[in-house]
Amino acid sequence: MTIYNFAINLKDQQKHLIFLFIDMMLVPISLVLAMMLSPASGPGEQIALKLPVLVGILTLLGPGIAQILGLPRIRLNAFESGGIHRTAILAGILAMAGLAMNIVLDTPLPAATLAIFAMVYLIIVVSTRMLLREIVRSIYRRGRKPTRVIVYGAGQTGQQLAAALRTDDQVELVAFVDDNPRLQSLTLTGVPVHAPSRMKELIARKEVNRVVLAMPTAAPSVQARIALRLRSMGCEVHSLPSFAELITDRDISKRSTPVSISDLLGRNGLDGELPAVAHTYQAQSILVTGAGGSIGSELCRQLVACEPANLILLDHSELALYLIEKELNELAPNVRVTAILGSVCDPILLRKIFSEFSTDIVLHAAAYKHVPMVEKNVIAGLRNNVIGTRIIAEAAGHAEVARFILVSSDKAVRPTNIMGASKRLAELVVQDLATRSSKTLYSMVRFGNVLGSSGSVIPLFEEQIARGGPVTLTHNDVARYFMTISEAARLVLLAGPFARGGDLFVLDMGDLVPIRKLARQMIEGAGFTVLDDENPDGDIEIKVTGLRPGEKLIEELLISPDMLTTPHPKILRAQEGFLSEIEMATALKDLRNAVDTSDVEAARAVVTRWVEKHSTMMSEPANITEA
Repeated sequence: MTIYNFAINLKDQQKHLIFLFIDMMLVPISLVLAMMLSPASGPGEQIALKLPVLVGILTLLGPGIAQILGLPRIRLNAFESGGIHRTAILAGILAMAGLAMNIVLDTPLPAATLAIFAMVYLIIVVSTRMLLREIVRSIYRRGRKPTRVIVYGAGQTGQQLAAALRTDDQVELVAFVDDNPRLQSLTLTGVPVHAPSRMKELIARKEVNRVVLAMPTAAPSVQARIALRLRSMGCEVHSLPSFAELITDRDISKRSTPVSISDLLGRNGLDGELPAVAHTYQAQSILVTGAGGSIGSELCRQLVACEPANLILLDHSELALYLIEKELNELAPNVRVTAILGSVCDPILLRKIFSEFSTDIVLHAAAYKHVPMVEKNVIAGLRNNVIGTRIIAEAAGHAEVARFILVSSDKAVRPTNIMGASKRLAELVVQDLATRSSKTLYSMVRFGNVLGSSGSVIPLFEEQIARGGPVTLTHNDVARYFMTISEAARLVLLAGPFARGGDLFVLDMGDLVPIRKLARQMIEGAGFTVLDDENPDGDIEIKVTGLRPGEKLIEELLISPDMLTTPHPKILRAQEGFLSEIEMATALKDLRNAVDTSDVEAARAVVTRWVEKHSTMMSEPANITEA
């Protein structure tokens, strides 16, 4: 480790001096070798007397010219590409200088000898640099173990990658692998090319850490199958686009689209429809709770386009709040953004926010939403989703906020889990306040599964496919409504101006999507085949694991059978019952007692009494009427 420490602690100036000294010492050595190789410059008394002067002058001249040409500043790893031609220029200049000195000193040294000197000097300098590079690499590799890599594909992209890897001391290219028999058994850039059949042996024998697929012209399905096979050998696999593709206008992060979003939704989205209601949010002071979450952050992105006077971000996650504040400041530097770290369950903080900032609109997106997690943490889920909603909704009413919009979920419809029940209770809280409010217009927006949000099914399936499967499905008949994050945020913002007080808005979500169909689409879109009874040689299995606690086969969007239209053809207004003021007060009192004492059974009893019983009272088919 002493040599390693010496090598890594050398300063650039010290390295330059070492290279200059080496280049200087190689001048006399090269001249002597040239004289030995040239029969025309045999030993003579005149040469013996005047040669030391010539050698001395050339030896001193060499470092100066090398410094002017920048040779000492060229790193060893980059010497092949930037140093060889400069060394050739240096050797040529020294030979020409030798010829001039021949005339001045009247030294009978033949021109052929100086020509040989130039060639010998070039060869020795380049060879010395290459030798030093290998010595330094071996020193570095003893100090830290490099990543050992196999490049799959010995074509142009693979060779370009190999040339790039040679300049990195932390990576060691051990072999090429290629399907082309004409390339197999060849050596390219100093590395042997092997057949794919030897892959497993190479990975084991050479202790390979990573395989890079350098075959950008191959179909995605071909690359996916190769990657799956290599991962089964216990190796990390990466795919490399062509170097030409890196500098074109193509977005390499989107070279393949496993699932067509429009096909999945089965309907047109809401893109481009926000400007119609932008005036509702323009020059307004808007508070977004859960601003760092999937829905909250997208709401903020779309709101800054409406040019609000002040956008207040509230979230209890420091990292999420920091990221969305940073993004918004870069996205819309002219919009005032205020980030507040805190919880909707903190009434003192909320009163301070409403008194300090004259808030016009509240978009309440803060909620715990992962069904299995909330099922395991009943008290935390009910405290945040129900009591937190009551606290902020009441605070908004006392501050006489113009509009309060609750972001809800289809899981609130006849809920079979705590998360859904908490969202239905939150809706009932808002409905109750709406009946007694003259200043604040309370409303709710309910939508289905959001594609790409944290914990949603598509990122989970993508991760499972990348690992080679299986893709897990809780039940063969599970089906869900889907919408994009952008659509979800637009729905909230579009529905806001339609509110008259106590409204519950839903989006026309199109058809239910069978999750098994989605899983198959994603597997086949990634270039694999489904492994099942009909295709025993398939790549990835769809494995049924059983319904999770509280999970439903089919999600619904409505409790009540009746819906009213709104000015927007895709947004409907649901007509659903609610608790009386006395019932709501009793429910909240019982829930607070259960939460304060961490009594899970008592909390579940509140849910059973006030949510499940209430939700099962309405189950007629839906009927759309005019508002």
